[in-house]
This record gives sequence, structure tokens and C-alpha cells, in this order.
Amino acid sequence: MSTAAEPRWPMATAVVAATALYVGMPHRGRVPGWWIGPVLQLGLLGILIAQDRGRIDRRSASLHRMMVALLVVMTAGTVLSVVVLAYDILVALKGVTATVLLGRGAAIRVENVIVFSLWYWQFDRGGPAERAADMPVPPSFAFPENATPELAPAGWRPTYPDYLYLSFTNATAFSPTDTLPVRRWAKLTMMVQASLSLVIAILVIARAINVLPG
Repeated sequence: MSTAAEPRWPMATAVVAATALYVGMPHRGRVPGWWIGPVLQLGLLGILIAQDRGRIDRRSASLHRMMVALLVVMTAGTVLSVVVLAYDILVALKGVTATVLLGRGAAIRVENVIVFSLWYWQFDRGGPAERAADMPVPPSFAFPENATPELAPAGWRPTYPDYLYLSFTNATAFSPTDTLPVRRWAKLTMMVQASLSLVIAILVIARAINVLPG
């Protein structure tokens, strides 16, 4: 096991947190079968942990595909949650109170940060296992540590908390801050995340100040 590889537990904690938020958010207004996504997420996470325990140092196409499948499920759940939230606010669905809508909006916002942080983490420089092996994959993001190596620890490479911070700042500022996307897929993915974050913010604020009916 490579000591340069990052541990599995930060990303696993993020997946569990996003799943818990989805399950724990107010249930009013949910679509039938909402529980399928969380079950799939936890099942795929369990398989990933079983196949590559401890530190993430196993370079495997099957593990990469499994991680992508997990991300697709999580992303689909987040996008569906945004669509349902927008529908409930715009049509003023009976029985769905402002408290329920605001609680769901806050939970979806946090899910958005977690889901996109995992996309960035999984695809930058080929993924965590490729980064640990120092494979010559071009970076997709320019971190501050890249611009100021004298301030970074020797042999620094980004790990999951760096991508979580990147996702949080993009979702909050609706644009890159100190970490810049340098490849096309990264720019487009950040644009999608910022757009979802903006929609959530507009819906929640509009409902809070009663701009929209209901």
C-alpha cells in the first residue's frame, strides 16, 4: 500500500453525509421510489470500500466505472431534488409548508457541494489512484499550491478536502475563486454546479420573502 495514496474515509464520509441529508430532509413532496437512490449509493460505496480498503492506491478500470456509477446516481438524485423543489414552490403544492421547502433547499445545497466535489476529485489528473502513482495525466485544476510551491509541503498533491473546498467556493460564489479550471470538462462541470446553486438560491430566497405564490 502506497503511503502517498490518500485515505478512503474522507470521500466515504462525504457520500454517507449526502445520503443522510437526502434521507433526513422533509419527506413532503417527494416522488415515489425516492429511497432507491440512497440504497444504490450505499451499496456502491460498500463495494468500493471492500475492493480497495484503507488508502486509495488500486488503479482499476472497474473501480473507476463503479465510482462513476455512484456519481451518476448521486447527481441524478440532486438534480431531481432541484426539479421537485422548483415545482413545489412554483405551483404552491398544498401541504408543503415554507419550513419544509426551506429545509429541503438547504439540504439540496449541501448535497450539491458534496456531489460536485466528488466529480472534481475523481477526474482531476485521472483520479486519486493515478495521482498517488504520479502518472503523467495533465491537471484539470490549478490550485494555489501549484502557483506558490514554496508555501506548500514537499510533494504536495490535492486530496479530497481540497476538492470539497473547491466545490464549496464555486457553489457559494457562483464562479471559480482561488482554484481555476484549466480543462474544458472542468469548466463545464463548474458551470453546471454554479447554475444549480444559483437556481436553488433564487428559489429559496424568493420563497422566503414571498415573491412567489404560496
